[in-house]
Amino acid sequence: MKIGIASDHRGYQLKQYLISELKMRNYQIIDYGTNNEESTDYPDYAFLLGENVANKTVDYGVAICGSGIGISIACNKVKGIRCAKVSNQEEAKVTRIDNDANIVAFGEKVPKQEALDIVITFLKTPSSNLEKHQRRIKKILEYEENHK
Repeated sequence: MKIGIASDHRGYQLKQYLISELKMRNYQIIDYGTNNEESTDYPDYAFLLGENVANKTVDYGVAICGSGIGISIACNKVKGIRCAKVSNQEEAKVTRIDNDANIVAFGEKVPKQEALDIVITFLKTPSSNLEKHQRRIKKILEYEENHK
C-alpha cells in the first residue's frame, strides 16, 4: 500500500516519526513535505497531498499540522478528497467505515504511539458497502461535482 504524508512545520517531527514507523511495517511512503521545522503554510502541502490522493498516485493520505484542523480544511478543497480530522482510533475507524475517507488528519500534539495507532487503524479499516453509507457518499460526490 502506498501512503502519502504531509505536514507543516509544526507537524514535521511527528511526520518523520510516522514515516519511519510505517516503513518498518512495509508501507510505501511518499513524503510531500515540509522538509524541516521552518515556518511554512499548511495549504501548500495539503493541496499537494490531496492532488496525489485524488489522482491515485497514492492510496491514502496522512496530514498533520498544529491542530489538524487547518490542513484538513485545505485537503478537503481538492476535488475527490474526503479528509477527516480525527482525535482517536475510534474516529479513524468510523470515518473509513461510514465516510470512506481517503485522508486522515490530526494535530501535532497527539502522542507518537497514539498517532501511529490512528494511522494504522485508518489504513486497515475497509469502507462499508452498506447502502446507507454508499448513498451518503454518493450525495457528497454529486454535490462536489455540481458545485466546484
